[in-house]
Amino acid sequence: MREAAPPQPEERAEERAEGRPPGRAEGRVRGWLRTLLRLTSLRLRLVTVFALVALVAAVSVSGIAYWLNRDAVLTRAQESALGDFSQSLGDRAGALSDDPSCDELRNMAAEVANHTFNYQVVLEDDRATDDRGGDGVECLAESDPTVFRLAMVPTSLREAVRERRDGASDEDAYHLYWQRINIDGDPYLVGGAQVIGGGPIGYVLASLEAERDDLKSLAMSLGVATGLAVVGSVLLAQGAATMVLRPVQRLSNAARRLGEGKLDTRLEVRGTDELAELSRTFNDAAASLEAQVDDLSERETASRRFVADMSHELRTPMTAITAMTELLEDEVETLDPRIAPAVQLVVSETRRLNDLVENLMEVTRFDAGTAKMVLDDVNIADQVTACIDARAWLDAVHLDADRGIIARLDPRRLDVILANLIGNALKHGGSPVRVTVREGMTDHGRQVTVEVADQGPGIPEEVLPHVFDRFYKASASRPRSDGSGLGLSIALENAHLHGGDITVHNDPAGGAVFTLLLPRDSGPPPEGEEDPDAADGLIGDDDGLIGDAGNARATRGGSEEGRK
Repeated sequence: MREAAPPQPEERAEERAEGRPPGRAEGRVRGWLRTLLRLTSLRLRLVTVFALVALVAAVSVSGIAYWLNRDAVLTRAQESALGDFSQSLGDRAGALSDDPSCDELRNMAAEVANHTFNYQVVLEDDRATDDRGGDGVECLAESDPTVFRLAMVPTSLREAVRERRDGASDEDAYHLYWQRINIDGDPYLVGGAQVIGGGPIGYVLASLEAERDDLKSLAMSLGVATGLAVVGSVLLAQGAATMVLRPVQRLSNAARRLGEGKLDTRLEVRGTDELAELSRTFNDAAASLEAQVDDLSERETASRRFVADMSHELRTPMTAITAMTELLEDEVETLDPRIAPAVQLVVSETRRLNDLVENLMEVTRFDAGTAKMVLDDVNIADQVTACIDARAWLDAVHLDADRGIIARLDPRRLDVILANLIGNALKHGGSPVRVTVREGMTDHGRQVTVEVADQGPGIPEEVLPHVFDRFYKASASRPRSDGSGLGLSIALENAHLHGGDITVHNDPAGGAVFTLLLPRDSGPPPEGEEDPDAADGLIGDDDGLIGDAGNARATRGGSEEGRK
């Protein structure tokens, strides 16, 4: 991977012009996102659901209780005021003369108001006569004109009080009517009735401030009760969530340990509920997994031991066979022309078999973790030049390298990597192969990047994920190739041994690009340690290739005939 270049001033200006937030704003956004993710935790969801249910229930109960009490309080106050007013109005109206004067009506209004707990009263009578003896003049009597006047009575109420019911008897011709109104923001009750038998019409104004204060106290009490209910439900939900989630947390921790490879992890089973059954199921699954992994490990160990033993056992006869084939190769020109092709085939196949044995031994070391490195200060450009010069690739490889890049690496293993990547590119991509060496800074320190690009058709997309797999061949119809399918996998293992990596992608302009990433310093130099692989003869054929270049790319872009 290449190191991303820092944004230039022009790029920052473009970001500001496009309204993209700077780094600090991005950090705040990421913090908000993390907070939002925490809000989705199961514990919080349980507590929230409990709180919402408690809130809805408490508000519903409080609302119903408030409205029931409000109706009862207002109804009681209204019935008390209107009943007392009606009784007092009827009693006082019986003492009036047939043609009462306005003074009599005023006295009656004052008496009715005093009798009804200082409610304010307005009386009107069309029969009353004024003080000058004229009759037929409507008379208004107001107990306190500064507080209650006839103009304050709603028109609809006055019309309802005066309206005579058709077909009703004299006793049922008129009814007592009432209405709640607000005066200067204060609640009042206004009632009106006409005295039976053509008497005066009376209106009463009763204050409901006391009832309003009582209802406010009730609402406050219900609000406090609702708040306490919600708080109590949250505490209860927290306790319930803790009880429910504690086993879940234990299960999560156990699953994490199991994922880390601690296959002996087990849960303590408590109780007989569903969570206990879940713990038993987890323990059974962990035990089964441990048994299967142990069995697979034993089989893998036996398989690796078999490959290692087989490789070592084959080396002795392979040494003798190789010596004999070299003698045959020296004498091939003197042999019968009919026998010479067979001898050439034996020589080539013997070399392939020898390379395969050496590669298997190398793979065995990687699998067993016994592969060692002998570190030295290596000039990367010189190392690449030496690699391609030793294999007579100078005319087919174009090197673009920054001179003076020094890295602490194992030169032999670096040669293995380069030989496989460049040889693979030459064999399947065609020349010229472009090798680029650069140095950059990453989060893990300074890093060396080596790119090997060819001029071929590229690697099919379905093959890209498998190019480093062992023995992978891209075409099932051509399982046999010049290589064993181990070269690129060995190169990747050597890169990992240095703490680096190898990636591959197709260049849009054509060809495949392999990118080798290596740290500048792969570790401290070992003291007095010899290369354990130096005596193994890992430099295989005459070209000096370690492994082979005929990996998965042997058939990329189709068969070899299709690549010509």
